[in-house]
Amino acid sequence: MISYETYCKILDYSQRQRLSAAQIALKMGLDPRTVGKWLNAGAYQLRQSTQRSSKLDSFKSSIVRLLETHPYSATQVFQRIREAGYDGGYTVVKDYVRIVRPVRQPAFLTLSFEPGECAQVDWGLCRARHKPHYADIRTMLSDVSFLSWT
Repeated sequence: MISYETYCKILDYSQRQRLSAAQIALKMGLDPRTVGKWLNAGAYQLRQSTQRSSKLDSFKSSIVRLLETHPYSATQVFQRIREAGYDGGYTVVKDYVRIVRPVRQPAFLTLSFEPGECAQVDWGLCRARHKPHYADIRTMLSDVSFLSWT
């Protein structure tokens, strides 16, 4: 299959420069039969692919039912249909779950605070030489004399 750009070059060589199919093929490094086929085609057309069945087809309805009852991960869905007799691969299942997963509902409670109304604390374990202890950024900042808390 040639690209649209190659097709346009073939037409250009044929119409503007009046080259034969054999000359165009030699110049572009293509087979003369390929060049002749595209000169006779009249218009560029992409290759038509055929629809093939998948090993997953018989399990698609059960996957949708599983996802409607509980928000399973693709791995959990794969394990469940594997137990039911599916012998295909995980990637196919993961791609299908991504397509059919129900849309998540927005959070029912969103928090909104004014500046200074709330504080978030990230705790970290400090491994000191003598004794490990937990550090709180607020206590460290309160020791600094030039900072004032409102």
